[in-house]
Amino acid sequence: MTSPVITQAMCPPALLRPTGYSPEMRRRYVDSALGSWVAMADGMSSYWAGAIARGATPYQVSRDMQRWWRLMTDRRPPTWATPHEIAWSTPLARLRDFSAGADDGVVPTLVLPPQAGHDSCIVDYSEDQSQVQVIKAAGLSRLYSLDWVGATQQTKDASITDYLELIERAIDHIGGPVNLIGDCQGGWLATIYAALRPDQVNTNTIAGAPIDFHADNPVIGDWLDAIDAEGDMAFYEWAVARGNGVLKGEFMLNGFVMIKPEQEVEKQMQLLSRLSDPQQLERYRVFEDWFKHTQDIPGAFYLWIVRHLFRGNELVGGTLAVGDEKVDLSRISCPLNLLAGGVDHITPPGQVFALAEAASTPKAKVTRRTTSGGHLGLFMGREALREHWPPLLAGVYEHSKPKASRARAEGRARAKTPAKRTKPAIPAP
Repeated sequence: MTSPVITQAMCPPALLRPTGYSPEMRRRYVDSALGSWVAMADGMSSYWAGAIARGATPYQVSRDMQRWWRLMTDRRPPTWATPHEIAWSTPLARLRDFSAGADDGVVPTLVLPPQAGHDSCIVDYSEDQSQVQVIKAAGLSRLYSLDWVGATQQTKDASITDYLELIERAIDHIGGPVNLIGDCQGGWLATIYAALRPDQVNTNTIAGAPIDFHADNPVIGDWLDAIDAEGDMAFYEWAVARGNGVLKGEFMLNGFVMIKPEQEVEKQMQLLSRLSDPQQLERYRVFEDWFKHTQDIPGAFYLWIVRHLFRGNELVGGTLAVGDEKVDLSRISCPLNLLAGGVDHITPPGQVFALAEAASTPKAKVTRRTTSGGHLGLFMGREALREHWPPLLAGVYEHSKPKASRARAEGRARAKTPAKRTKPAIPAP
C-alpha cells in the first residue's frame, strides 16, 4: 500500500503536532519500544551463547561484527525468478509476458503488483515463493504482469489517469476481458479500473488492498492524525518537494519500518545469531535486496492518493472521480476474490472485505480468505501461496475456461510451494 507515513526525524517541526498522539498511538510506541528491546536482548544473548560455545576469540567476535554490518548494508537490485519476455516498456511501467506463447483458450490474467517504493518483483519473489508460478500452475497460462518503473524527473507529474491508461494498454495488447489480480496498491487500482471498464474484467482478485481506507482503525490512520497538524496537505506536499517532485522510496521504506520498528530490530538480531547458517543468510539477502532496494513514486500520483483515498476515503464513499468519470463500485458484478492478513497492521481485513458490500457481485461469487500472517506475507509468504492462493486461483480458472477442473487446478497450484519451512521466517511487515 502506498503508505503516507514518514519518519518524524525527516519532518519540519511545524508540520508535526506533538500533542496529537492518541492514547492508542502512545500505547503502540510503548509496545514497539519494549518489543525492540526484547528482540535486541534475545538476539545478543543468542549470539553470545553461540560465541562462548565455540570458544570465539575477541578477534573472531570483531570479525563477526564486521561481517554483520556488511551483510546489513550490502544491497543488490532484486530480480524476477521466472523466465519471461518484456512485451513493451514505457517510462512508467513494463509489461512482462509469462505466457510463453500459450494459446489454450483460457482467459488471460494480468497482475498489478504493489507500488509502495519497492520493486514489482515481489510477485515473483523466488523460485519456491512465487505468486507468478502459483498462478501459472493453476492453469492460468496466459499470464502477464505490469512492472512499475521508479519515478524520475520525466515522470514526476504522472497521474492516476496515466496509470489507468497503462492497464488499458496492457489489456489491449493481451486481448480482453482479463482476470485482474491486484496486490496492495495494485488491488485498489484494479478495482478502480474494474468499476470504470467492467466489460473488460472477467474476475477481480485483490490481496491486502484497501477499499475502505478508514475501516478497522488502521495504524496509518493514527499516523495521519499525528502528522497532519492542520488538516491540510502541507506535510505531504513538503515530502514531495523534498524529493524535487517525487516521493523518495527511502521515505516510504522508513515509514513502513517506523510502523513496527521492533520487526526491523528482530530481523537484524536474527541475522547476527545465524551468521554461520548459509541458507539463512541467503534468505535474508534475498528479502533485504527487495525490501531495502527502493524506487521513487511520482509526486502528483502520491498526492492524489493521499488526498482522495487515505484522507477522503472517496473510493468506498462513492465520490471518487477520475477525469470526468465517476468511480462507481456498484458497476462491478464479476466474481470477486478477497484475501487479507489476519495480523496485517498496514491493511486490516475490513479494508479489503469492504469491496464485497460496495460491488454488485452476488454473494455466491464473492470469496473471502484470511491468512494468519501480515501484509507482505500475502504476496510472497508460504502460507498464503500454499493454502490461500491455490483455491482462489482455482476459482478464477473455473471462470476462465470451459469444463475446467477446479480441484486439479488447486492441487497443481498448491504443489508449487514447498509444504514445510525449515528455517525461521524473516520478520517483515
